[in-house]
Amino acid sequence: MKIVQVHSHLGGLEFIQVHLPGTWAEIESAIVAVDGSDRKATTATATRNRRSYSPNRINAAIGRGLKSCGWKPRRAGALDFAKDRVGIEIQFGRSPRDTYDLLARHIASYLGKFIDVGIEILPMKELQAQMSSGVAYYEGELYNLIREGRGVPGVPLVLVGIAV
Repeated sequence: MKIVQVHSHLGGLEFIQVHLPGTWAEIESAIVAVDGSDRKATTATATRNRRSYSPNRINAAIGRGLKSCGWKPRRAGALDFAKDRVGIEIQFGRSPRDTYDLLARHIASYLGKFIDVGIEILPMKELQAQMSSGVAYYEGELYNLIREGRGVPGVPLVLVGIAV
């Protein structure tokens, strides 16, 4: 996989680059290490002859890469991973219905003083269209973030869009 787009909200990326320079490299390496050729046969009648990407497999692969760099799951606050006051949510394997609170976990962790910046890893629309189940995608969530305005949410964030 590769990082295609990055959006910094309220200086989230700049915070990481200045205060935690090795952190961004760890995140990049966890994403790049995911094998983009891993597809599974679909079972749905309409897509029987198509092979698609499994969101759960991608989610697990990124998670393994982060764990190997010392990132730990953070169940209190419900973040996928946290390290050095940075929280990461990997938005693969969740249905679009679950994304209404896409940023709520970061807000809660930020207000609880557990993190200084949050990171959302999402598929680009081109990758999401090739997945076996519908998940939120980068362009849609970027639109939602921009539509809310500069100060909402009041948490420094980094949206990361990935593709094959």
